[in-house]
This record gives sequence, structure tokens and C-alpha cells, in this order.
Amino acid sequence: MVRRVLALTSGRIAVTILAVIALLALLGPWLAPQDPLATSDNALAATSGAHWLGTDYLGRDVLSRLLDGSRISVLGSLEVALVALVVGAIPGILSVYLGRAFEWFTLRIADTLVALPFLLFAIAVIALLGNGITQAMLVTGVLVSPLFYRVSRAATLAVARSPYVEAAIVSGASVGWIVRRHVWTKVLPPITVALAQTIGVGFVIVSSLTFLGIGVQPPEPTWGGLLASDLGYLSHRPWAPVAPVLLIMVTVWACNLLADAIRDVSGEAGRALANDRKARTHRRQAAAGPHPAGGTR
Repeated sequence: MVRRVLALTSGRIAVTILAVIALLALLGPWLAPQDPLATSDNALAATSGAHWLGTDYLGRDVLSRLLDGSRISVLGSLEVALVALVVGAIPGILSVYLGRAFEWFTLRIADTLVALPFLLFAIAVIALLGNGITQAMLVTGVLVSPLFYRVSRAATLAVARSPYVEAAIVSGASVGWIVRRHVWTKVLPPITVALAQTIGVGFVIVSSLTFLGIGVQPPEPTWGGLLASDLGYLSHRPWAPVAPVLLIMVTVWACNLLADAIRDVSGEAGRALANDRKARTHRRQAAAGPHPAGGTR
């Protein structure tokens, strides 16, 4: 699947952007030209050679804070996606095989999570568990998990009616073996699409919560926190919110672009795309014709 994704222009663009964001998360604190927490008397300074993006209201270098804050933003979004994947996909697959009682119970939980007011519930739970990024992302991942539950359940239902799965059940195969051998390979493509989309949603969620001061407390830098602090000084630096907003927008766009590329190369659409490419290759070869013996073209 990776090669087919990279064969698409949209897939290469998405992977390149996300690779750059991942490098910022890994190397951001070391790439920061200055201490992101160090204050100075040069508050709300314009761009210069010493401060490429200027300074904030406490004289801290904005570029250094953006680079240092990328780690929390990236790790937070990944935590949201992975928690949602585990909490949602596993019950979604097992609900098809573990009987009506388990199916009814998991469906009711998924409906309840969908109906909850997301932001208010997240704030309430974080207030009970403590205001930390881990607690915030765990709660957020659980609230997003119904997406994976419904996607994995729908894909598993389609596979469960296949003759080879029914034959495995009749022959006495266990549920775990059936899931590993037959179900998981068919369910993986739609789950991968949902995972890429959820990582983008995670960036929006992390930015929204940190914008409100939930999960990470100042002066710890985050993209959402930088955006919140910049909005209070628009009269002095009207261009200041552009950098964190662009980072958030480009990252979310790349995640959605990657999800579209995965969807295009998987399942029936992927097979149709591969067949179309083979047909175009054969037409070009046929149009070129054989090379003349002993000659050149």
C-alpha cells in the first residue's frame, strides 16, 4: 500500500508535509535558535535577524516557541488517534462475533459518546483527572472512538458474510484466528483511512484545548497556546497569528490528503486504479511499437 500511495502525487505531497512536521516534532527543541521560555525586555518586537518571527508580549522568541511547541502538538494528536483506534476498532470487530448482548452494549456506548457535548465533557473529565496533556488526550481519544467503532464494524460485517469466513467458522476456527487470518486484512484499509483523518482531527482538538489553556499550562509552548496569546495583541502584531494558523491548517490538510490517497489505492478503487495504469502502460508500449532491427529510435 505504501508504494501505491507514493505513486500518487497527492500521496507524495501529504507524506512530504507530514515528514517535515514529524522532523519538527523530533528536532524542534534543538532547532530552536533561542530558549523558548526566556523572557526579555524586547517585547512585541517585529521580525529581525535575531527574531525571525518577532517576539511575544513577554519578549520570548516566537520561532523558538513554535519549534518547541510542535512536539506537544504532534504527540497529542497521535495519542488521540491511537487511543481512539484501540478503544473503537477492537470492540467494533468483536461486536460481530461475540453475540447480541455484546453488540447491543457496545452500540449503546458508541451512541452515548456521539451524543455527549464534546468540549464540555472533556473539560469536566479533565477537571476530575487533572489538567495534563495525557489526561486530556485520553479523554479526547475515547470521545472520538465511535468513528473507528462504526468503520471497523461495517467492514467486519461485510467480511463476516464471506464464504471463506463462514467455512472457517463451520470448521471450528476460533474468533481470534478468524480475525487475524481473514478479517484484519480486509478491515485494515478503511481503518487506515480513518486513522489518517483522525490524526488531522487530533491536531484541531489539541490546538482547541491548548488555545483554551486545557492540557498544557503556560509558559509551555503549543501551537494553540501561541495562537491564543497572539490574538490579544493584534493591534501591535496583526500578522502574528499567521504562523501557528498556517502550521495547523497545512498539517490537517496533509492528513486529509493522505487519507484520500489511501482510500484511492485501497479496495476496489485501488484495483481499478492499478488496472487503469496497466492499460495505459500497454497502450503506450503498443503505440511505440517494436524497434527496427539494427536501428535506433
